[in-house]
Parts: sequence; C-alpha cells; structure tokens
Amino acid sequence: SLYRVIQYLNEGKILSLISDAGTPVLSDPGNIIINECIKKNHKIFTVPGPSAISSAVSLSGFGEKFLFYGFLPKTENELKKTLKTLNFENFSLVFFIPAIKLNFYIKYFKKYFLDRKILIAREMTKKYETYYRESINNLTLFETQLKGELTIVISPKIKKQMLTTDYVKIEKQVIKYLKDNTVKDTVELLSKKEKVPKKIIYNFCLKNKK
Repeated sequence: SLYRVIQYLNEGKILSLISDAGTPVLSDPGNIIINECIKKNHKIFTVPGPSAISSAVSLSGFGEKFLFYGFLPKTENELKKTLKTLNFENFSLVFFIPAIKLNFYIKYFKKYFLDRKILIAREMTKKYETYYRESINNLTLFETQLKGELTIVISPKIKKQMLTTDYVKIEKQVIKYLKDNTVKDTVELLSKKEKVPKKIIYNFCLKNKK
C-alpha cells in the first residue's frame, strides 16, 4: 500500500519501483508514489530507460500526457513565437537545453509559463545526477553555471477558475444590463466585455430576470 511505501522510506529504506510494461509511472498509478515522495522530500532517481524524455517525465510528478519539443530556438524572436504557441498546450512540455543557455531560457519561461512548475533534470543516470524542482514564479537565475546534459519538464497549464468575487461582479453587471436590454443582448454584450462563457451570463439572466 501507499502508506507502507512511505513508511519504509521514512525509515530510511531504499525502494525500487519496477514495471513489467515499459517505463514506470507512465500510464500506471506510480505517479501517486512519485508525488508523495516529492512532498516528503525523499530522493528519487531514475535508472536508464529508452530515453531521457520518459525518464524525466516519470520523475516530474506532472502526469503522463506530455509534448516533447526537443531543443528550443536559439534566437530571441523565434523563441518568443515558439513559447507563445506552446503556452496554449495543456500538456507537460519537455525540452532539451544546453546548460550554458539555461539562464537565457529561464527568463522566457517566467514570461510565458507563470503559475506552472518546472523540473530541471541534470545528468540523469550518471554520477552527478541532480534534480531541481521549483514553481516557475519562484524560479531564479542560477548564479553558478550548471554543467552536463539538461532535460526540462514544465507542468501542464493550469485552468484558472473564476473567483467568487468575480461572479458577484458579473451578476451585478447582468442586473444592470437587463434593465435596458433583452436576455439575448445582455448575454452577447457581457460575454464579450467580461470575456466569460455565454452560459454563465445566461444563467445569471435567468436568475435575475423579472
């Protein structure tokens, strides 16, 4: 059980997660164990797999759906275009990055991937294997340049839900618009103005229509 696994780890024991069908954690429940280990700050290491991609994703704790891009563009203009497009993808994003260019890319990750998490995997399966986990909001530039091969995994885009205060504001607007407009016009006007789904406006119209 998960409880027994965590108990063993807390006792300082070394455990191995083994799958009989491909890389562990990808398309199996092992991700639950990985995330518990991350919460408890237990060290996790990957053994050689088919590639650095599956190894990094399996240790990220971000889920099994991912998009592998490879090496990012080196020029600023091309990089902006690429990251702007990738920002709409609701999958984990996997990149290969030269260690010498890490700080350059971090600046743009903070611009296009705010509110996501990042895993920087260095020298996987080798002597100096190291993992850096951080929220991109709190990610800072590295003062000392890292060496070796880097694989970057960025968590999926978080869908922001409207706060209660937003709903209160929307409902007040609906009441105001209904005084001089039909339900149809209110839905059309407010959905564009407030940039919210028409269904939300329509439900408030039904609630407040006299």
